Amino acid sequence: MHSVRLRFQKGDAFAIAAVLLLAVMVFVAFIPSDNGSAAYAEIYLDGEIVRTVSLAEEQEFTLASDYNNTITVADGKIAVTASDCPGTDCVGCGWIGSSGRSVVCLPNGMEIRVIAQDGDVDFVVG
Repeated sequence: MHSVRLRFQKGDAFAIAAVLLLAVMVFVAFIPSDNGSAAYAEIYLDGEIVRTVSLAEEQEFTLASDYNNTITVADGKIAVTASDCPGTDCVGCGWIGSSGRSVVCLPNGMEIRVIAQDGDVDFVVG
């Protein structure tokens, strides 16, 4: 049996570099960016908007209804950080800051929606 030896040519190195560069460009293109478009959050209680908060301003407050939800805004994100509702699923949702994301507390009838500042369409269905 003959042993086959492969040798790299200058063109091979160029092709490998081009493929790697293309892979990096595709990776960078699909990295989600939060370039300040999610600037505020709307807070609803039983379907009615009760408060609008800026995600740029750090704050903490309690929304009281049937249960108490402590809502915290920090580092451009918002979260329910404490709640006395059964299950506390709203606390488990964690921090959100991207447009289109929301946190819901069903027992309290509360919802937080992050809204894009620029009003761009987040997605189209249909």
